[in-house]
Amino acid sequence: MPLTKDRLHPSPEEKRKHKRELLVRSPRFFFLDVKCPGCYKTTTCFSHAQTVLLSVGCSTVLCQPTGGKAGLTEDAPSDQSQLRDFPCLFH
Repeated sequence: MPLTKDRLHPSPEEKRKHKRELLVRSPRFFFLDVKCPGCYKTTTCFSHAQTVLLSVGCSTVLCQPTGGKAGLTEDAPSDQSQLRDFPCLFH
């Protein structure tokens, strides 16, 4: 009996489903590098951080908790070309 759904390449409809209703579960959190606009040092931040993240060099606030995903401050670069996402490997 052949498979009726392609698990490797899910359809757009499958991607929009709730995380518990997906065919194959995967984590929705990640780590990202945030560059401080003041001292230009890079700090690694968790996507769902629950505490305020300060810059290592100048103690500028880089991201704040919002109840879900952490929100980057307006000064921190939020452009995808300046950020690198690291998928988390925890299960």
